[in-house]
Amino acid sequence: MHILVIVLSLINFLMANSIKIKKKINKFNKIITVSGDKSLSIRWLLFSSLANGKSKAKNLLLSQDVIATLNAIQTLGIKAKIYKNECVVYGRGFNGYKYRKNIVIDAKNSGTLGRLILGLLINSPNRIKLIGDKSLSNRDFNRIVDPLSKFGAKFKFNKTKNLPLSILGSENLKPINYLENRGSAQCKSSIIFAGMRTNGTTIIKAKKSRNHTELLCKHLSLPIKIKKGKNYDLIKIKKVKKINKINYNIPSDISSAAFFMVLTALSKNSELVIKNVNINPTRIGIITILKIMGIKIKIKDKKIYKGEKIANIQIKSSKTIKPINCPAKLNSGAIDEFLIIFLVAAKANGISYFKNLEELNQKESPRLFWGAKILKKMGVKTITTKNSIKIFGNPDLEINKKIVIKSFLKDHRVFMTSVIAALSFGGKWVIHDKDSIKTSFPNFLQILSEMKKNN
Repeated sequence: MHILVIVLSLINFLMANSIKIKKKINKFNKIITVSGDKSLSIRWLLFSSLANGKSKAKNLLLSQDVIATLNAIQTLGIKAKIYKNECVVYGRGFNGYKYRKNIVIDAKNSGTLGRLILGLLINSPNRIKLIGDKSLSNRDFNRIVDPLSKFGAKFKFNKTKNLPLSILGSENLKPINYLENRGSAQCKSSIIFAGMRTNGTTIIKAKKSRNHTELLCKHLSLPIKIKKGKNYDLIKIKKVKKINKINYNIPSDISSAAFFMVLTALSKNSELVIKNVNINPTRIGIITILKIMGIKIKIKDKKIYKGEKIANIQIKSSKTIKPINCPAKLNSGAIDEFLIIFLVAAKANGISYFKNLEELNQKESPRLFWGAKILKKMGVKTITTKNSIKIFGNPDLEINKKIVIKSFLKDHRVFMTSVIAALSFGGKWVIHDKDSIKTSFPNFLQILSEMKKNN
């Protein structure tokens, strides 16, 4: 009887944690605002935890990744509170962390938190254990342990080069010269944080990737110098003595906006404006790619806010979609958006090719595999290798069958991409892992519901 109760409870959970979509979205003409930028929300919390005094943020993304970051700084002795419209962090200064014994930091599903926080713990006098959920525990952490070890910190893995791990800092940190050639903003940022705690000058030759950390450093007048190259940036960072408080109105996340951009492009007679979006040049790969494919996008009302470029994005339905041989140089600027870009390629008039995508499989799940799997279920032909995919587009693609998406890997982008596919191409879909959106975009379904009203 006890086993039966467990089985029934599991069935009820799985049913509650899935959605059904039976028809395409009707045409729409809307103005929306999406959630605050996840990368900036996490970085604001980390910088504010090091600042002197009270920092405030509005539009902080209240996702699981960001809440995990909030909990992490609280574990390190920093007081922080979330009120109705803002978050307040009471910084204790650059050396204000309390390194108690037996500290455990749970990064949950957040690779950004897990990797960046290690750079800030580089001088901890006591061992600190870092853990994460099943998905994060399958991701490579040796890529950040390797450079941080060169500073003088000591790491201990259980068995593999994944979480859980522990870090023991050093009082005698040495600056390093490091080549970051993966295009990983997480690794680059963690090394910058470590350099901020180290006497001397740390030098990073970094393959082009997101530069939110560098922009915040410059905005805060920290001792960082950046020389931009064609494919690599040369970054020099010296020890930081003080960080001033940071009041921030977090702009909207382009990775969240991307789902609605693609939904609009694939829907008939529709138009959408997404307000106050962060269009940092290292993040707009999706805009560049969609424009190459013939999607109608305009950037309006541009402005600079604390070093970041902000704008409204206008997008209209596209009757004809061109295939793309996607330049690999655009990969880092669109790495979180490729799943949704693949849907656009599915309706292109020809064959699209995406290459050098090995970093796509270093995310919450092997996303290149999942992209191909979703397309196959939709009836789209693909040829996939370990780091590339060819998509044979069909401009007349319509789905008239049942499709079930079960990943149970808690990958929010697999879930949201599947939802957009269902609303764009039709068919009867059952999509599991609804709770996964709490990781990055808790009100995703709520915004979709508002878009479907009065249309």
